[in-house]
Amino acid sequence: QLQLVESGGGLVQPGGSLRLSCAASGFTLDVYAIAWFRQAPGKEREGVSCVSRSGDSTIYADSVKGRFTISRNNAKNTVYLQMNSLKPEDTAVYYCAVSGPSCTRFRASLRPPVGEENYDYWGQGTQVTVSS
Repeated sequence: QLQLVESGGGLVQPGGSLRLSCAASGFTLDVYAIAWFRQAPGKEREGVSCVSRSGDSTIYADSVKGRFTISRNNAKNTVYLQMNSLKPEDTAVYYCAVSGPSCTRFRASLRPPVGEENYDYWGQGTQVTVSS
């Protein structure tokens, strides 16, 4: 069964850090660009970041630039999202998705709607709550 599984979410105080993981099972991630999205209650899903197959090219939403870092370890079949200087507005369910062979389609997803139907395989999401 082909699956993406996110983990690493939790409750953190403002200014804190979390590292999310997106692990694949049933297929190898190294042939795909991988994107992270998030969805807060009552809001549309939004694109957060994308990393190329090799990891040498990344894209970030303006709202997370300078605070979040996306990376990947193809040997571990896992993509990461390091989130620093977290703010209450970062509170959301975070999802990873396969973006095809490159992050090209993700550039269009930086503005809503993200076009969920254009992405192959979504994880179930992991909750991130930033609160004091």
